[in-house]
Amino acid sequence: MAKKALITGIAGFVGSHLAELLLERGFEVYGLCRSRSKRDHIESIINKLHLEDADMLDSHSLYTTLSRIKPDYIFHLAAQSFVPTSWVSPSVTLEVNIVGSANLFEAIRQAGIDPAIQIACSSEEYGLVHEDELPILETNPLRPLSPYAVSKVAMDYLGYQYYQSYKVRIIRTRGFNHTGPRRGETFAESNFAKQIALIEKGKQEPVIRVGNLDAQRDYTDVRDMVKGYLLSVEKCDPGDVYNIAVGSAIRIGDMLNLLLSFTKIKVTIQEDPARMRPSDVPVLVGDNSKFVAKTGWKPEVTFEKTMEDLLNYWRARV
Repeated sequence: MAKKALITGIAGFVGSHLAELLLERGFEVYGLCRSRSKRDHIESIINKLHLEDADMLDSHSLYTTLSRIKPDYIFHLAAQSFVPTSWVSPSVTLEVNIVGSANLFEAIRQAGIDPAIQIACSSEEYGLVHEDELPILETNPLRPLSPYAVSKVAMDYLGYQYYQSYKVRIIRTRGFNHTGPRRGETFAESNFAKQIALIEKGKQEPVIRVGNLDAQRDYTDVRDMVKGYLLSVEKCDPGDVYNIAVGSAIRIGDMLNLLLSFTKIKVTIQEDPARMRPSDVPVLVGDNSKFVAKTGWKPEVTFEKTMEDLLNYWRARV
């Protein structure tokens, strides 16, 4: 019998890549997907999925869905995941990410099922990191710098609490930046790639608008990240927390230069005040040794390949 996996946020960027991986590995894949969600990311595999119309903020719909499916694995990816949006709508971000997670954990407990559950926490929880704390260990103090990061800290600790209080088998993964084809255009690297594609087609003047180019981020390809998520439910200890990261940082400006190396266009780079954040995390580099020791995970897709695939994704769309 095929194992059943349930993905919250299946229609999203990461959810769609995870669904493809799980189908490849022979799982029966269920997904929570609101009726108004865009489904273009899962269009090519939609007939192989079991989509359930349940809302993270409706605990009854979660309970009835979980009681019926009885999944072996749950991957909790549904979230308001864009940091700048959390400045504009902090309460919506807190509600979706914290109350939604609490509803899910409570529904699992009340349904009397015992799945292994991966929850997608975030490197943004570390926030203000001092130079002598790099690369960041799981034991590093959490100093969140955005409402999004605060919401993820709360979800992270709720996962810990539900394991300690009720033995709900929750594994917390703190993913550092991950990107690749289908990444939302609100994120820096995807936005740059889209702008380049538009300029190539003559649909935008040859000016690339940017935010803070000096921030440094630890980027994993989304296809490597979802393999990590699957390994986490197969091999990691419930109640524990694991960084998933490559372990080296790339400056945002260098990432833009790499994207520009794949095109012949000549552009001007222009700073856009609207793209600056009230407080930005200067450097995020994760120590992945705990996760690697537990699972044997290793990233396989090079950053160059990730960026090239992302640019080609936008070229096909603009």
